[in-house]
This record gives sequence, C-alpha cells and structure tokens, in this order.
Amino acid sequence: MAFLEVEDLTRDYPGVRALSEVSLKLELGRVHILAGENGAGKSTLVKLVTGTENPSGGRILIDGQDAHLKPELHRFVAYVPQELNLFPHLSVSENLFLPYNRSTQSGRLVNRRQMDRDAQSYLDRFAISARPGELVRDISVPEQQLLQIARASVNADMKVLILDEPTSSLTTSEIERVLGIIKDFRDKNHAIVFISHKIDEVLAIGDDYTVLRNGAKVADGQIADIDEAGLIRAMSGEDIASSKQFQPEIPENQPDKEPILAVSELCGTMFENVSFELRPGEILGFAGLLGAGRSEVMQTIFGFLKAKSGSVKLEGAPFPLGKTSRSVNSGLLYLSEERKIHGILPQLSLRENIGISILDQIANWTGINLSAERIKVRDIVKAYDIKAAGISQQMSHLSGGNQQKAIIGRAMATTPKVLIFDEPTKGIDVRTKTEIYKIMKRLAEEGVGIILVSSEMDELRKCANRIVTMYSGKVTGCFETSTTKNETLLGAMFGSEANSDAA
Repeated sequence: MAFLEVEDLTRDYPGVRALSEVSLKLELGRVHILAGENGAGKSTLVKLVTGTENPSGGRILIDGQDAHLKPELHRFVAYVPQELNLFPHLSVSENLFLPYNRSTQSGRLVNRRQMDRDAQSYLDRFAISARPGELVRDISVPEQQLLQIARASVNADMKVLILDEPTSSLTTSEIERVLGIIKDFRDKNHAIVFISHKIDEVLAIGDDYTVLRNGAKVADGQIADIDEAGLIRAMSGEDIASSKQFQPEIPENQPDKEPILAVSELCGTMFENVSFELRPGEILGFAGLLGAGRSEVMQTIFGFLKAKSGSVKLEGAPFPLGKTSRSVNSGLLYLSEERKIHGILPQLSLRENIGISILDQIANWTGINLSAERIKVRDIVKAYDIKAAGISQQMSHLSGGNQQKAIIGRAMATTPKVLIFDEPTKGIDVRTKTEIYKIMKRLAEEGVGIILVSSEMDELRKCANRIVTMYSGKVTGCFETSTTKNETLLGAMFGSEANSDAA
C-alpha cells in the first residue's frame, strides 16, 4: 500500500500550467525515481508534496489521509534540495537540528554542549569531517550537501525522503557513500524519491520510476523493465545519445602558444604550492576528491578568497590577486557551481540578469538605453538557445540548464580571456549538458582559455585537453587526456605516489 499518493495533481501559474493531472504512488521500502528534463515539472511536484505550495487541482494523500484537510501530515515528508539551503553563519550542529521542534533538541531550552555531542553521531554516520561547532560557511560545498541529507534524517517523523540531485557536486567515492545512505534509509522502511540526471545512478539505485515531460506524466513503471536509452527517450520524447555515448570533439591542442594564464606556487585556503599553465584555445580540467581544494584554487585566482603566497600571470604580465572586480575588468571570469547563490539575481528578469554585464555598452550620461539592451539580450538568448517565455521572465522561473546558459551568455558578452567553469553541468539534464559541452568547445576554438572543474570523470575526458589532479590541497599530476587511462587519473586523485611522474 502506498504511504504517499498524489491523484491528478495540477498546478497553474499566471499564463502557464506547470503540472497537469499527475498521479503517482510512493511505497515504503522502495526508491522511486522522478525523472525528466529541466523544466519538466519535477520541482513543482516537490513543492506540492512538501506543502510549500498548494495545488490548483487534485489531491495528496499521506498515510491514507488528505493533506489539504490535515496540513500537519507534511511533517512526514523531508526534502533535501539541489541548491544549498543552510544558514552559513550558524554552526554545523545548529544547522543540523533546526527546526528544533522536529529534532531531538526540542524543548524550552537548548543545551548546546549536548547538541554538539548529539551532532557528532550524525556527522560520523554520514562521514562528514566538519566539527559540530564549525560555521557552515567555512566547510566545503560537498560537505554542506551531505549535511543537508543528515539534517533531513534528524526529523523523527520522516517517512518520505526526497533527494534532489544529492550527488551533483560529489566525486565517485562520495557518490558511493550517498547511494549507501539511500539504501540504508530504504532498508529502514522509508520511501525515497530520488531526482537525478545521472542515468547510471538512477538505474543502480531505483526500484520504480515516473517520467515527467512538459508538466505531464509520460511514463512510469519499474526500473528493472527499462534501460538507459528507454529512459532518455521517455524524458526527451526522442532518441538522444546518453552522456556516456556523447563524444564531443576536444578543442585542438595548441602547445606552441604562450600560456594565457600561469599560476606559480600559489598557496591559500585548503591548498598549497599549486602551479599550472592554461593555453588559449584549450580546456584544462581539474579533478579531485572532496576537500582536494579545486574550487578554492579557482576562487583565489578570481579574488574571492585571499592568497597566502605565490603568483599569477595573465597574458605574461603579473596579475595582482585579491579583487574580483579587477579580474572581471581584466577578462578573467569565474562561474560558480552554486549558480543560485553566486550566479544569478533570482528576483530580476532574464533581461536584467544579462544586461547587468553590458552596462558599459548600453548606458550613457542619460541612463540605460533600454532599446539597445533588449536587442543585445535577445541576441544572446538566441545565440545560446536560452528557453524562456520572454526576456522579461523572472530568472528564478527558468530551468537550471537555461539559467546556466544565461550565465555563460552573460559572461561572453564581456569578451573574456579566461573562463573558469566550476561544475557547469550540476543538476542539468542530458540534452542541456550536451549543449553546454558544445558551447565550451566553441568558446575554446574562438581563443578563450577554459578551466573546467568537474566531479564527473566522463565529463572531463570528453571536454578537456589536459587534466590536472589534486589531492588534499596539492597538485598530484597533469595528464594529457587522450593518452591517460582512468586508473592513472584516479590514482592521482587518491594521492598515489605511483603517479608522481605525470607529464
């Protein structure tokens, strides 16, 4: 018998039907895959099931009772969002047990020492290395993702756990840890809803599946009865090569060109003595495990984090560190993996989000030339195939993939020399992922130097000319992608001394 059931669920927004008469059943002790491309209606369905929004039609039954008549039933549903949703200035233990009324810390007074002791058991269970008293802002993004999963488990009433792209920024070993956690929840008689664009994970962990397309249910059944091609076909409505099958052409290597970016003995937060060179027209990949320091290196080069020592040269000239504005003005841009926090202005329109990067091109002493702005923004929307109702659509209402393409288009409007992509396909469907690979390749062929930080080995092998590996804050090798085996790369990512002689 289903613990949670939705019947003909519909959600209308002004001018658009986001969800149309969707029905599904969630059973305890099973993992239910919710699949679909960006914009298919998955997030809308989650908002309704968690009680964040009310449906326009249909009903939700939880433990056999109508959740509209008894809203308190939503306490049985826990949700771990794709985007980070923590309190950065509070401690790990405070984030773990908030809200207190749903945790073991409920009561009139909170004993902080006891809370920290209780928190440690959850941190150990989920293999989170952060300390209970450490501020969340000071721990890595992957650790924050794991903390969000741990926080959901604190809810004593939780029977349904919804995980939205929980492995999007994790490396292979961390993904195995999360999949093990999901199996543990399943075996303890929870119903799991797993949302992921990583088809191999879906097929490995799922029991049942529901596919949404354009707000409607187009397929459902048991995972054992469908293969990768069939699932992709149901999601897209056509035959599209999977991410593993897709083999984009790596930009032609240009070893004779002088480096556009040269980093020497750079030391900073979570890394030391990092050196590498980036040539114009190449894609340089960065691989590493949780805590390897990849993102911290890039954020230091960009000026978001402070460097302790070392030097950087841009086009052969010394490049002073410490100011993001200087980096932007010099043509060095960093596209963060947390696009909703660092990449977009969610409450502003698509036009405003892109237009903010070209103010010097569309403004004069009288103000902003709105006509010129609209023309330039529409050109960017067309060039990067950004799907939107119009350039006035609110940025937060675009799918994740279209937000990412808008961010890339905005960056390119400034004519950059170096683009740093940090997990650019995080939470993005197969079709859009393919489009972003092609965009990166095209930009490299136009002479832009690109750094690709990714937790997906397949992605690095498909796109990068060379791959730099990091382990525990240090560079362990730099490898030519075409001539290096996966075992060698993985060994370097785990700090194997056998790879110390990498080319």
